[in-house]
Amino acid sequence: MKALRHQPGRAAIAIVDPCSSAGYDLPDIGTGGLGGTEATVLRVATALGPQFEITHYQNGRSNRHMSGAGQMRPLHEVWDGPSPAVLIVINRWKVAIKLRRQHPERPIFLWLHIYPGRHNRKMGAALKAADITVICVSNTHAHELAGFLGAQELPRIRVIYNPLDDALHPDDMPRDPDRLLFASSPHKGLAEVFGQFAVLRRDLPDLSLAVADPGYLRWETGPVPEGVLFLGSLSHTALIRQMRRALCLFYPQTTFAETFGLVLAEANAVGTPVLVHGDLGANAEIVADADQRVDGHDPAQILARIRAWRQAPPQVTANPAFWTGRVANEWAQLLDRATETRPQMRMV
Repeated sequence: MKALRHQPGRAAIAIVDPCSSAGYDLPDIGTGGLGGTEATVLRVATALGPQFEITHYQNGRSNRHMSGAGQMRPLHEVWDGPSPAVLIVINRWKVAIKLRRQHPERPIFLWLHIYPGRHNRKMGAALKAADITVICVSNTHAHELAGFLGAQELPRIRVIYNPLDDALHPDDMPRDPDRLLFASSPHKGLAEVFGQFAVLRRDLPDLSLAVADPGYLRWETGPVPEGVLFLGSLSHTALIRQMRRALCLFYPQTTFAETFGLVLAEANAVGTPVLVHGDLGANAEIVADADQRVDGHDPAQILARIRAWRQAPPQVTANPAFWTGRVANEWAQLLDRATETRPQMRMV
């Protein structure tokens, strides 16, 4: 295969995803089944393409090709090629440490989209010693990470939000006051949501709950209440259409903490309110409107909010800080600063 060469004048950026189960690309956003992390990576890379030469190294990918988001290559090639100007590693801090040994002079960022588990407490000291900066996706995420790692073992931490598609906006599609929507993987509290919905239906028997499952993880959710409709894996366009139709995104679960919660931000962007448990993860930061936040442990509060919204849904909008243009600009400034004092080597 002929070597793929970068155009001159743009710094070479390597995005390393050791977590993906298969290669992914921009068309996967449209067809569905893609997680929020992968969609975020593709949107940011696409927006940065005019300024930087982006190459993705993805676990589970077997082929190499060009994309609107950059060059797509198998993960193992990251160990064989020339040194990029900057490396960005998705979630796996041990991979970032390993790459530091191979690239001692290059800026390396750990783009974290998860809350690390207890077995990862050593990551702070290791990242600090390796001079690796962590990119968190919300202020809540950064605060929780700092508390988890401890002040003495804290690497540099920067916050850059996940991006919203700039094309999302409210329209005049009528909402069904009896239709709720859950649009996440089932491990994100769907079993609890089923229980909350079943309690709601005792007072509001006409309610239905549509469940859009991206399908990338099988999860036991227990008994399915009456009134639940499974939509399966939807394209992004079809999912947004479901959001526009529903009374609200129904997400008052109290167990799965989001570091950002892209689907919450997307719902608000198209004018759909989100019923979310306020005291969990980044929910209160991403869903800033207090009227959309409830105590998920309180069935009466959930019922009262749904009743009120059926009469008069709240007017909600996107947080401007989440738009792709603003997010991409923050990434561009970060990468410009990272490369301006270091030699830029071209990847072939």
